[in-house]
Amino acid sequence: MGDAVKTWVVVLIKDFDSAKQRLRPALGAKSRRVLARNNARLAVKAAAAGDHVLVVAGGEEVAEVAASWGADILLEPREEGQNVAARRGIDRALEAGAGAVLLLSSDLPLVTEAAVRALLQSAARHPSPVAVAAPATGRGGTNALYLRPPDAIGLHFGDESLAGFRADAERLGVRFVVFRSDAMALDLDEPSDLARVSPAV
Repeated sequence: MGDAVKTWVVVLIKDFDSAKQRLRPALGAKSRRVLARNNARLAVKAAAAGDHVLVVAGGEEVAEVAASWGADILLEPREEGQNVAARRGIDRALEAGAGAVLLLSSDLPLVTEAAVRALLQSAARHPSPVAVAAPATGRGGTNALYLRPPDAIGLHFGDESLAGFRADAERLGVRFVVFRSDAMALDLDEPSDLARVSPAV
């Protein structure tokens, strides 16, 4: 199947000022902004493994810097959560004729282009319709979700989302694959997560 399907990597980036609120006990506002921006840059760079990079931006500053990093931009009229942002990105990809999407969190301090490419290569081995999820460490979350076609299943990002995606896929007859990746497993949501990457951040 491979080369015939155009895959968009959709990176979901919150406004830098509102990002990482759960880290407030450990980091001040300036440090949280720097962390959010650095992680966003890593995600956009890693997204280059796909055919097209779209950033769904939660604010004007995010849109400007992501454009300077070479991404296509979709500026949200307002932030309404990760699932709404992901739906906006999927809709844009479908309008442009994308055959598949990879929804990628921007909170991943260890993500690399090689890790994203490995997920895409794994996904390419499965017939449509398929959903491939990269689970987060703890909380049952999902840090990356590949969908072919882009609207194969519904969106359930948040705590315990992996189970939600799996249940939706089973209900709809979509093959569900868990792709385990150390580079995509760690997201920075809680103060305890910082210890896993210090002093790298």
